[in-house]
Amino acid sequence: MLVDAIVEAIRLAVTRIPDDVVSALSEAHAREDNEVARFNLENILRAMEIGKDGLVPVCQDTGTVTFFVEAGVGSPFLGEVKGWLVEATKRATEEIPLRPNAVDVLIGRNSGNNTGKGVPVIHWELVQGDAIRIAVLPKGGGSENCSALAMLTPSEGWDGVKRFVVERVKECGGKPCPPVILGIGVGGGADYSLLLAKKALLRRVGERNPERRIAKIEEEVLEEINALGIGPMGMGGKTTALDVKIEVAHRHPASFPVALVFQCWANRRAFVEIKPDGGVEVWQ
Repeated sequence: MLVDAIVEAIRLAVTRIPDDVVSALSEAHAREDNEVARFNLENILRAMEIGKDGLVPVCQDTGTVTFFVEAGVGSPFLGEVKGWLVEATKRATEEIPLRPNAVDVLIGRNSGNNTGKGVPVIHWELVQGDAIRIAVLPKGGGSENCSALAMLTPSEGWDGVKRFVVERVKECGGKPCPPVILGIGVGGGADYSLLLAKKALLRRVGERNPERRIAKIEEEVLEEINALGIGPMGMGGKTTALDVKIEVAHRHPASFPVALVFQCWANRRAFVEIKPDGGVEVWQ
């Protein structure tokens, strides 16, 4: 069943941290001379080994299951995908298992299976073609709590973006479980900037925005953040962020929206492609 492939992608995401993230954390450990920071990084790297070897979640907070779906308009499965995503989330909760993280906002009752009104979260984009590509992003609550939106004035521009991001990282300190990866969305209005910021987290560590000027800003912000000295788990050290990702859209002349989404060190992601003949591919 195609649901099986989606369950497998969720399992891969929560039990195995992608190789680019592991490499970045290993490099951070190698250059660190703060003993406490090295200890924290060693524990993080060990947790990732345990998750991979034992096929168990690397963190007790397995997050809000979030999907980004690029749906080919010619796919014969368009009408079925949403049902598959919901069913896969229910099965993954029981089989992996995932911690139940879907709570009714009115009565405070947990659904017990990570589904409910509006969850799992599914972001849709129609694209050309006949394949469906699904990105799985289990989003932890601790890092999500530090997310922020600023509606800057156009005169503040990119200097304002940098100030806002750096000040927010400083304010949050160790709360989002650093070393973090930061997704930044600029332009497009309040709602779309937040979506851009979260989608940016799907890019590999070290993968720069193809626009050279934006790539340079990513590097500048990363350098400023790591100069703060917050360090792994907020206890000091050279590496507060592993990377900074910026995505942009055109903006209204009267506003300059910037959204910031934090991802903790457990930067979990996986991908599924459903081909028109029913074949599937799962990868990180």
